[in-house]
Amino acid sequence: MKLIVGIGNPGAEYENTRHNIGFMVIDAFLGNEKYQNKFDGLYFKKNIGNETVYFLKPLTYVNNSGISVRKIMDYFNISINDILVIQDDLDEDIGKYKLKNHSSSGGHNGIKSIISSLGSQDFLRLKIGISNAKKDNVIDFVLGKFSKEEQRTLNELMPIFKDIINSFIEKGTNKTMNIYNTK
Repeated sequence: MKLIVGIGNPGAEYENTRHNIGFMVIDAFLGNEKYQNKFDGLYFKKNIGNETVYFLKPLTYVNNSGISVRKIMDYFNISINDILVIQDDLDEDIGKYKLKNHSSSGGHNGIKSIISSLGSQDFLRLKIGISNAKKDNVIDFVLGKFSKEEQRTLNELMPIFKDIINSFIEKGTNKTMNIYNTK
């Protein structure tokens, strides 16, 4: 059993904003699937190969993502080692991504919330660069929309993000990190 979490904020005003890259990746992976509203989030269950996979978009806003993650994890008895969280990363440029495991929040409030709720940082993260050229107003930046060029770059990367999710489901954390952190 696996859990794929996309971090983001609910509501039309936050659609396609930098902070919602996690939601965007899950939506790209699943297409037009119908989510269920439970666990303070929208979730979808899918069987992929021999694995049952839960996809979660917390509705608790980024800063409280851990509440929703903890609820679904407890309900389905999902191990922390079977969780992949997809997040935005201010410290990486658009077009860059990396997988991290056993690491701190790096200042990301959604990750801080998940670490606090789970009592551990031992889960895999796909950190997707959103390139913060303007460090002076971080909140406006992360809640801002992608430019057309940035969106084009992200659209080109979506097949890779889908491959990373599939690899995590089929091969697990270590093999996925070995494959995708070397590129």
